Amino acid sequence: MFCPKCGAKQEANAGAIKNSQQANQASNKSVLAENGVSELKCPGCGAPIKPQFGEMVITCEYCGSSISLADAGWTSISKHSMLPITLSTKDQAQSDLKSKMDRGLLHRHLQEQSTLEELNLSYVPYWIVPVSSRTNYTAVDAAAEIGTIAATAAIMGLAGGAMGGNNRGGLGIGMVEGTMMGGMMMGGMGGGGTIRAYQLNENYNYPVVGVKALTQYQPRDYSFDLSKRVNFDTSKIPKGIKILNGDVGEDSSEYEAKTIVGQIQAAKAHAKHHMIRSMNTQSDTGEPELLHAPIWFARYEHKGRNIVLVLDASSGGVINSIGID
Repeated sequence: MFCPKCGAKQEANAGAIKNSQQANQASNKSVLAENGVSELKCPGCGAPIKPQFGEMVITCEYCGSSISLADAGWTSISKHSMLPITLSTKDQAQSDLKSKMDRGLLHRHLQEQSTLEELNLSYVPYWIVPVSSRTNYTAVDAAAEIGTIAATAAIMGLAGGAMGGNNRGGLGIGMVEGTMMGGMMMGGMGGGGTIRAYQLNENYNYPVVGVKALTQYQPRDYSFDLSKRVNFDTSKIPKGIKILNGDVGEDSSEYEAKTIVGQIQAAKAHAKHHMIRSMNTQSDTGEPELLHAPIWFARYEHKGRNIVLVLDASSGGVINSIGID
């Protein structure tokens, strides 16, 4: 227990426990402070909090409460969860990374031929932004186009074959010439195939990294296993694992999520249809949730170049890989 005024550590007693309970109940309400404040008291336990410049999401190292600096001041985060650690040791992480780095013939023995320069485990804040996205686009129906050209070419081939057989003494030669003529005529007539309208509707729980210094490792098409998340509790985090604070706000996370989800939608549409004529994506976002995820950052040196892998220490999934072709 800590004094909410001076931050001094106090003996726990009935009165302190009651005050703590009242503080926890009040933590769901806004706790206002000037944006330029250099020191605060945690609204949950009263412990001193000294935010670093630029930080917008701060986690109390004593009770685990998390507060966010918005335009109106410090407010408590109502939704703050974490993922448990599955790969907790460096040996486990290296074994998992080896299987991923050596996957495929071109990458065989890649880890053995590389030098591990850095391997660190941290709890990194992510904003989980619910995004509902609707993409309307028009594209050429390639199957219909090919079928039309083939049928017309066959008809023109028969006609050309009949004409070629009389003058050149061979149905075969005439058929080939007629088929070629049919294809050229179709091309000359500008047959563009059938243009159809399509719609792609998808829902995402998109993760946006909450630390500006880590934006180069921003996930692209990756999702955390949110079914495993639990309420944030520092007592469940092994000692020695750093808990990173964030400096990316909720508004910025929503904008980033909408932007990247739009790119993902476009990529999915292009994967289905190569001849897209027009496309429009509309996305709606819900209230972001703060998630602290355990992340292994691994850096290898391989033949003069760096390889960086960002590993989800909860599920074992690779969030990012840089330097692996």
